[in-house]
Amino acid sequence: MEPVRTCIGCRSRAPRSSLLRVVVQESVIVVDESATLPGRGAWLHPSPECVKKALQRKAFGRALRVSGAIETVSIAHQLENRLNG
Repeated sequence: MEPVRTCIGCRSRAPRSSLLRVVVQESVIVVDESATLPGRGAWLHPSPECVKKALQRKAFGRALRVSGAIETVSIAHQLENRLNG
């Protein structure tokens, strides 16, 4: 049975294989393609809608337990590049 995770954007549960893991490295959110980077991770559907919802709800900081400022602009660009290429 495959592990189930919750998307921080739409808050729906989905199999781990259908979600992307993101982590914070040096105050920047990065996509963890292999799901093996160290640190606390959050899971997100690879869709612009879920990224937008997560940004509106400020879910990245809460899910990743980061108290300071984090750079969230790059996550939208990383996802766009992943979907287009």
